[in-house]
Amino acid sequence: MKFLIIISTVLLLLSCKKQDKWLGVKSSKADVVPSSLKDIQALLDNDGVMNSNTPGIGFIGTDNFYVTYTKWLAALNAQERNAYIWAPDIYNGEFGFDWRYAYQKVEYSNIVLELLQKIPQDSSNYPVWNNVKGSALYFRASALNDLAQIYAKPYNSSTADHDPGLPLRMSSDVNEKSVRATVKETYEHIISDLLSAIDLLPLNPVYQTRPSKVAVWGLLAKVYLNMEDYERAWQYANTALFSYNSLLDFNTVSVRGLFSMPSFSAGNKELIFYSKSLSFSITAFATMVDTSLYQSYDANDLRKSIFYVNRSGGIVFRGSYTGSSPYFSGIATDELYLIRAECFARKNNPIAAMEDLNTLLSMRWRTGTFISLTAIDADDALREILIERRKELPFTGNIRWEDLRRLNKESRFSKTLVRILNGITYTLPPGDLRYTYPIPPDEIALSGLEQNPR
Repeated sequence: MKFLIIISTVLLLLSCKKQDKWLGVKSSKADVVPSSLKDIQALLDNDGVMNSNTPGIGFIGTDNFYVTYTKWLAALNAQERNAYIWAPDIYNGEFGFDWRYAYQKVEYSNIVLELLQKIPQDSSNYPVWNNVKGSALYFRASALNDLAQIYAKPYNSSTADHDPGLPLRMSSDVNEKSVRATVKETYEHIISDLLSAIDLLPLNPVYQTRPSKVAVWGLLAKVYLNMEDYERAWQYANTALFSYNSLLDFNTVSVRGLFSMPSFSAGNKELIFYSKSLSFSITAFATMVDTSLYQSYDANDLRKSIFYVNRSGGIVFRGSYTGSSPYFSGIATDELYLIRAECFARKNNPIAAMEDLNTLLSMRWRTGTFISLTAIDADDALREILIERRKELPFTGNIRWEDLRRLNKESRFSKTLVRILNGITYTLPPGDLRYTYPIPPDEIALSGLEQNPR
């Protein structure tokens, strides 16, 4: 019964439309006493909340796909149409799906951390207690990191201490006022949660929907990569790969049905932590792969046939690591190889960089056809790695969006994005303010947060 009360309380909190409104529901948590750590773990095992609906709006703004004007008009809501053309106001009165679902994860994590304080830690529950706390810290950090890539400016070490970041909601106190931290404070808190989680978690998880040490190291590598701290990104990618480095040989992938990759239940040896993105109609049903991206794959590169198929008059993506239509947004070894390779190149070690890249690519090409790539110097290696990074992770979470935000700060990699719909041309230049999405207006009205300039 107590467990059901806990679940009902959380569901009540999360059922309200507006973030601060559901934070304002009086839950009487003081009267709720969890019966066991198992009850609290069950909150984090709700994969419909904790492992689903990671932000997907960033991907809509990328150059890896296009939609026809007819399909653009048919999109189910205004914000996906507006995000596709980088409109200054994307919501048109709608609430922000990405914001709402990410802060649900934060709230679940905070509730778990508070409920955990009611259960004394002792020798009989030490490993389980630690795992629950470490998992909650990981989920909170992961959600905040996802939000930072959408609603905060790209990390810039010279301006991060005054650029507006995120509201850092660290408790479920209904009276806690929403205030935006700086970008620097936002990243510091994400990193602090992750560092605190490392010693609490097992090296490898019981289930891939649960965090682990390897997942924490992988996420730290991603965080530091977006901060352009390539030394620390290398350190954590290297630590993760030292503990787990399995790659899937694409020669063994048997394509059946609509989707090419193994289902989550069937297993994919590259997966370290499983999560999937929020699905929008424009990406679920209308997406055609960018022509230049598709043509960049060699005929012997199995990703060309495994990732893509000609369907309904265009090339569509079918290779999500979810094994179904939602895009994978978790952590896998292929991304970690690419992070380490990029960092090796930026650390002026092209030999090690190309070794990592070739290790990955050798598992992607038809048996007997792959010839190792070479580079004349570190810059050449970096260019090769970034090309392959886009080809390897084209529809994974918001990775392409994050890369555009990060790489646009380097003139040699900057790019102006262009869309043409019904004869109208839309552009997104490098460094444009629209690389930071507006906070949902209902949240602004409710909490008085500073809005992002567009």
